Amino acid sequence: MQQYEYTVVPAPLRGEKAKGLKTTADRFAHTLTATLNAMAADGWEYVRAETLPAEERSGLTGRNTTWQNLLVFRRPMPGAAIAAAPSTAPSASASAPAAVAEPVTPPAPAPVPPAAPSPAPVAAPTPAPAPQPSVAASSGGPRFASPVRLNEGPRAPAPSSPQVPDPIAPSAGPRLGPAEK
Repeated sequence: MQQYEYTVVPAPLRGEKAKGLKTTADRFAHTLTATLNAMAADGWEYVRAETLPAEERSGLTGRNTTWQNLLVFRRPMPGAAIAAAPSTAPSASASAPAAVAEPVTPPAPAPVPPAAPSPAPVAAPTPAPAPQPSVAASSGGPRFASPVRLNEGPRAPAPSSPQVPDPIAPSAGPRLGPAEK
């Protein structure tokens, strides 16, 4: 299989003046012909013309998209042409058999290792129940049994532990609210 190297050059933007060329189309065609012939003289074969977008800066932070016209050329790789063409030079001795080029076989593809088994999904650890704060102001302010949690599901019951009386809270009667002491 033949291997190629490629080059891309910008297409001419305007036609150059030349004797006998009056119209813009004639001048442009002449300039394009000169570009193609110059590349062919270096061994490049014309492939196609492309119009591709290019992003450019505009001011300090702006960007504009412009379209660039490009000419694509290719030529055979120098090392690949020698390997692909069989030798046609006469052999040095008449009794020696002619050299026959061995067909080149591509190397065998590397075996693909089997995919590692995907790890079992690990359940996120459930957070331990938050300690229930007991807020008591020095002036005998309200006590909150538990904060209000809107986005949580049902809570597990708190582990049973012996009730320890709070030394700050008065022990006389039920508390009805902050207005009553």
